[in-house]
Amino acid sequence: MRRSTLFQKSIKQDAKNGILKKGSKNAKLGFKITSKKWTGKRLYSLTLVERETCPTSCHHWDDCYGNNMPFAHRFSNPNIDLILEKEIESLLLKHKEGIVIRLHVLGDFYSKEYVQFWLEMLEKHPKLCIFGYTARKGDNIAHALWLLNKNFPERCVIRHSGNKEYNSNWSYAAEESFEGASFDCPEQTGKIKDCASCGLCWITTKTVRFATH
Repeated sequence: MRRSTLFQKSIKQDAKNGILKKGSKNAKLGFKITSKKWTGKRLYSLTLVERETCPTSCHHWDDCYGNNMPFAHRFSNPNIDLILEKEIESLLLKHKEGIVIRLHVLGDFYSKEYVQFWLEMLEKHPKLCIFGYTARKGDNIAHALWLLNKNFPERCVIRHSGNKEYNSNWSYAAEESFEGASFDCPEQTGKIKDCASCGLCWITTKTVRFATH
């Protein structure tokens, strides 16, 4: 079983311009938040190494989105928390309204300690918000993420990847075949140009459906 990206040369330990990338570098993300929540903040993203950081139970293990992204820079560094902390502090000085970080374009939350790092960042920086998706389920990492959402409901939205309707524990990101209560990603359907101008993934608890990649 392959346990890393198909594109080993794309793995980087650091980058001259930082490992948090402007959302404007990704047409799907956008940069300045204009949605009804987190308005005015700037959107950045973090890309880790797919499979290396993901649970083997992920239903997209073999057909990962990253299989079609040979030029994406994936970051892997044993001191990534120290690098991220410095970058977050620098970006918050630059953007007075605050920042939003998309976790993760590729990869997943790989340890309980890594989730703890994000908890500490949210505690330390009131103008920091995070959102993303995880395939973690039924392990200590998933529980830590649940607590992260619970403790910072206004600034942290991590959805679980699964074909389910919202319940008291999780919001979900489903596949297009899901027939329950949900909405289709407006960016994918062309109704809205990017995540920054939409915001539904962090505004509503309703399940979002994504087209199969």
